[in-house]
Amino acid sequence: MSSIQGEIVIVVARFNEPVTRVLLQGAEDMLRQLGIDAAQIKVVWVPGAYEIPFAMQKYLQSKIVVGGIALGAVIRGETSHYDFVAGECSQGVMRVMLDTKKPIAFGVLTTENSEQAYARADGEKGNKGAEAAEVLYEMIKL
Repeated sequence: MSSIQGEIVIVVARFNEPVTRVLLQGAEDMLRQLGIDAAQIKVVWVPGAYEIPFAMQKYLQSKIVVGGIALGAVIRGETSHYDFVAGECSQGVMRVMLDTKKPIAFGVLTTENSEQAYARADGEKGNKGAEAAEVLYEMIKL
């Protein structure tokens, strides 16, 4: 039996899916290592990082959901689009966390290039999805 009562929602951006799928695998694996039953984990896919706060808010309004993990990969391109998406996602997630009074672990990568993203998904920099799962577990216990 899990030491956490309730469900955890993981909201994952499809944009840059080869990276976000690896982050998701890391998060799910870590939650299971921490004793969370697979039935307690709800995975929700959204188009991109910009949509993460809305989906997170929708699911955290449920009394059964005790926290969430935001996963995405925003990789800088040739335009300023990166700055808007990364900043709005971050601010939106923070607002949802404070409004719902439920923890959200932020596992949205913001990198200069694909190599940096892969290094943080399951490479030399570890798996930031797994790290986000550990953060969420600690914050739920708080």
